[in-house]
Amino acid sequence: MLEMVITAREADLGHGLKVRRVLPYAKRRMVGPWIFVDHAGPVTLAAEDTRAADVRPHPHIGLSTVSYLLSGQVSHQDSLGVHQLINPGDVNWMTAGRGISHSERFKHPDSFAGGGLELMQLWVALPEADEETEPAFTHYPAAGLPVRDEGGCGCA
Repeated sequence: MLEMVITAREADLGHGLKVRRVLPYAKRRMVGPWIFVDHAGPVTLAAEDTRAADVRPHPHIGLSTVSYLLSGQVSHQDSLGVHQLINPGDVNWMTAGRGISHSERFKHPDSFAGGGLELMQLWVALPEADEETEPAFTHYPAAGLPVRDEGGCGCA
């Protein structure tokens, strides 16, 4: 039985980069382990404006983020020394644990070209026993991920 419908709200990350945020919501802080559910884009910016949309370094603790890039290009950098270029279809799993700082940067002029940048990001609450775990980052390239074509939808 459907308990409630949550309408996404727009949050401005600055310089034209906006996300539609489903969680958290005033009447529902979490759904299962999910504490944030964001959808960015598709957003297009002129090549000369892409660096202005950079998400500057910021910290996370006690959670993981799962990011799936639908289109565009993003450069991930973090306090573990990871520098990872993210392309469409790639998935990143970043575990903050006891603490990590990271940024998302748009270094390539094509980051917002064509259909624009589009990204899904889900934030996962870690079990209490794992909140102080060592931070980690794992990149899963699209080529290594399973894809299932069901009814012509090309669903992953």
